[in-house]
Amino acid sequence: MHHSSDRRVALVAGGQAGVIASRQLAACGLDARAVKVRADRGSLHPVFHGVYGVGHTALTRMGLFTAAVLACWDDAILGYHAAAAYHRIRPWDELHDVEVIVPRNAGRGIDGIRAHRSRVDPRDVWRRGGIRITSPARTILDLAATTPPVPLRRLVRQALADGRVSVRQLADVADRHRGHRGVGALRRLIADGYVPTRSEMEDRALDVILAAGIPKPEINPRLEFGERWIRPDMFWRALGVVIELDGARWHDDPLTRQDDADKQAILEANGLRVLRITWRQLVDHPRQTIARVRAALARGAPPSPTLAR
Repeated sequence: MHHSSDRRVALVAGGQAGVIASRQLAACGLDARAVKVRADRGSLHPVFHGVYGVGHTALTRMGLFTAAVLACWDDAILGYHAAAAYHRIRPWDELHDVEVIVPRNAGRGIDGIRAHRSRVDPRDVWRRGGIRITSPARTILDLAATTPPVPLRRLVRQALADGRVSVRQLADVADRHRGHRGVGALRRLIADGYVPTRSEMEDRALDVILAAGIPKPEINPRLEFGERWIRPDMFWRALGVVIELDGARWHDDPLTRQDDADKQAILEANGLRVLRITWRQLVDHPRQTIARVRAALARGAPPSPTLAR
């Protein structure tokens, strides 16, 4: 009897990142005594109250997240920072409690879990690996309630650049949750006319440029030069001006410098003016940097007709 039960346990846990809840163990035919025997001999390992790892303690991150949701019963939803880590919107902090959204008080008081009571529209729930997870747009809305403006702006721009979410999805989720504390912050970001950026340096440079009243450039457009495609960091198409941003890696990596030199040569050979800006220039000398940008734009000229939209 117990051999077949153990096979069922392995099958269930295999579809749940290696974890299983007490109620599922009972459904597999294991009573409380049988569970204790297996815990004592090391085939079941407690993760959270009422949830066990099967066979070993080396849980993956998804195993930890799944265990937290199972500990809060079947209607719980992985959310906030844990959902953000799952969607690769932000890195996971191993010291952070796993955050779960629950309709009732389930999960309250379980060490390692932070339970939130909140209403979630069914359209904002994904099912992955046997559990429910808030969608990327709903996850960002939840984070918007507590994340300061600058890190939130960076997070959203990166999520847009990576294709994790779209502006339309963010607007839709804000409309569906009008009483949510994060709606105001999220709508302000959307109203800014979002441009996705790929790095903190691009984010900082765009903020400095827009704050100076300079027209918004294209960010990372895909330009074709014969058989070569190039994505400049920033581009004013009508004036034929490009900005290339050089971070710390640029100084340390000769291959990166050579690739950037080749890219600059192609851009300049096609009539574009290229302005290189380092992180130190951007941070320590923002006024000087803006003066250089203004001067480059003032001397700009229409690019080759092949680059017209």
